Amino acid sequence: MICAISGEVPDEPVVSKKSGLLFERRLVERYIEDHGKCPVTKEELTMDDIMPVKTNKVVKPRPLQAASIPGLLGIFQNEWDALMLSSFALEQQLHTARQELSHALYQHDAACRVIARLKKERDEARALLAQAERQIPSSMAEAAPAAVVSNGKRAIEDEIGPDGKKIRPGINPVMIEELTECNTMLSAQRKKRQVPPTLAPIDAIERYTQISSHPLHKTSKPGILSMDIHPSKDIIATGGIDTNAVLFDRPSGQILCTLTGHSKKITSLKFVPRDELVVTGSADKLSA
Repeated sequence: MICAISGEVPDEPVVSKKSGLLFERRLVERYIEDHGKCPVTKEELTMDDIMPVKTNKVVKPRPLQAASIPGLLGIFQNEWDALMLSSFALEQQLHTARQELSHALYQHDAACRVIARLKKERDEARALLAQAERQIPSSMAEAAPAAVVSNGKRAIEDEIGPDGKKIRPGINPVMIEELTECNTMLSAQRKKRQVPPTLAPIDAIERYTQISSHPLHKTSKPGILSMDIHPSKDIIATGGIDTNAVLFDRPSGQILCTLTGHSKKITSLKFVPRDELVVTGSADKLSA
């Protein structure tokens, strides 16, 4: 009698009433508890469908391999190989666990450093806030006497209208007079200005059509703030809001190069014809 699960002679044999198969009692009970089915036929099976088999208690015969010295050596060799494989698997698992542990310790140390830095910054911010709160009352006390006018009321109260809104002072007459004089002078200059004969009339501008379009700078930050044309070559240099300067060859319609290096927008750009150079000025207070 051989168990249908383990393939060995069972110590406590039981048989299924439905399939007639023989099993080891402890193995089939565990399988029925987990799955509720027969391990071989996959039919629904309960413990009531299991019937014990009465057998004589006899000593189990030794396997054929244990009946000779070469067989015993083979068994020992198999057990030794299994032991070596298990030891190798354990060493690999230990190495992986050590790597995971070192990584976790590194993350913990980095987190502790970040937390300590954040606590230090928080304490410094609290100290600065407390210092500012101590200085505000003293500055307000110094400014309070200057806000008092002759009638005993504060100037800030005089700036509040009857509707509760703050009244903002307008432009004084002196500033209005200066603006009027400047406007008169500039208007007279504009009237005397002569229109150059090379300037295109409005009718000609309305007949203009677009021949080609060449986007030179980034579309995420569009805009060209400065431009210059080479005096002897048909090359155009542009500086944009995207912090780049672009050299454009108009006949071929190709970008020769894009100059980077500024951290803010380029406000001015000029060719140096003698040395074949381009000078750029940027809002980052640097020139290139």
